[in-house]
Amino acid sequence: MKFHLSKICILTCFLFVSVSSQAIAQKSTEEVLNEAFSKAQLEDKKVLVIFHASWCSWCKKMEKQLKDPQISESIEDTFVVTYLTVMEAKDKKDLENPGAAEFLEQQEGARSGIPFWLIFDKNRELLTNSLDKKGNNLGCPYSAQEVAGFSEKLKEYTGLSPQQIKSIADVFIER
Repeated sequence: MKFHLSKICILTCFLFVSVSSQAIAQKSTEEVLNEAFSKAQLEDKKVLVIFHASWCSWCKKMEKQLKDPQISESIEDTFVVTYLTVMEAKDKKDLENPGAAEFLEQQEGARSGIPFWLIFDKNRELLTNSLDKKGNNLGCPYSAQEVAGFSEKLKEYTGLSPQQIKSIADVFIER
């Protein structure tokens, strides 16, 4: 009886670990994008895709700023914001979205650092990315020049009003 009980216990532990590891597997890039574009279609919004990593302080800063109460309503009314995890350390590779590194490469962002972002229309057409006119990544805009570049992209590719863009710039400008 004791031998049989230990086999059941081992089997139960194995099944738990197996199911748990599947439960924490990250969604594929395709799944993440399909969900974002489905929502954008329904809500008539743009899609803001942000490539980030758990170690990236600039990524965390950008996420926090997008949620700032001064601008969060404008951001939420304009975008479906979605994140793809890339460039994790070897011991955290399981946090990455399968296919995200390849997608980042396709979008000319693999050598630009993160955060790297893309703005799409609701029909999956790429409108712009976070590269400025010189090919530098605006990332999480911070300096006056970066924020001006970010603001220009928002002006050109979104329906945000000048006041909304100014509010966004005010949140992002170096402090």
